[in-house]
Amino acid sequence: MTHTARRIGRSLALVLPVVLVLSGTLAVTMVPWADNSPSQILTASAEDVSVPAKPRAAQDVLRDRLLGEIRQGEEPGDVLTHLQQEVDKRPSLAEHCVGIARALGRAAVDAYGPTKAQSFARPVCDTSYASGVASMG
Repeated sequence: MTHTARRIGRSLALVLPVVLVLSGTLAVTMVPWADNSPSQILTASAEDVSVPAKPRAAQDVLRDRLLGEIRQGEEPGDVLTHLQQEVDKRPSLAEHCVGIARALGRAAVDAYGPTKAQSFARPVCDTSYASGVASMG
């Protein structure tokens, strides 16, 4: 091999990987999924996406749903009724009822203030809702 050919080979060996990496990175930086609106564009990330999502426990799903109801303006008394209905349907949730009711009490204070939040108290999971209200008030 001639000296010139060797020099060209070395140059390509150094430059070509850089060009390939840059062009590949630019190609996957933005991928439109549904439409071209900014909210629908997925940008490249360094996160490890090969790790599967952990399944959420039933009590966490229920708590988040009920907290969402309060945040959307549903009266805490009605949300407490929904909690009681869910515990009646699925007795395995009973051991989590206290924690969920406290969280609802705290969310009610955020939404309505301590005095009005206390007016929604009912005997669901003993006095856990009232305890949540008191801890925030």
